[in-house]
Amino acid sequence: MTRSRRLQLVNGRRPPGRRRTVFRRQKPRARARRVLDALLLLAAGIGLLVLLLQLPELIDLDSLLLVSTAIGNLIGGLSRLLLGIVQLLAVLLLVALALLALALLTGGFVRLVRALLAPAPAAKAAVAKRS
Repeated sequence: MTRSRRLQLVNGRRPPGRRRTVFRRQKPRARARRVLDALLLLAAGIGLLVLLLQLPELIDLDSLLLVSTAIGNLIGGLSRLLLGIVQLLAVLLLVALALLALALLTGGFVRLVRALLAPAPAAKAAVAKRS
């Protein structure tokens, strides 16, 4: 075997001058860069607020009507969802009852056939006496 193909033990120690890259500190950003980031975030927030404030003027939008319509649709949707779930559970209950009925019929039929085809107990006792 060559030396490179043999199993080697791993030494947990690192060379003294080498640090793990996971815990290396990041270089701090320059103050100008941090100020620019903050100003860009503020500008984006202010722009969105201005757009939202002018939205009713741009589109003929009655906010109270919009909210009440949304709440009405939500309540109607929830009631339809609950009604659908109840109907689905009723169908599943009917299917379970039908399967139970089939299982009971099958079990009863099998027991009836076994009872009719089994030899009579008296015949077994008579055969046992003769032996």
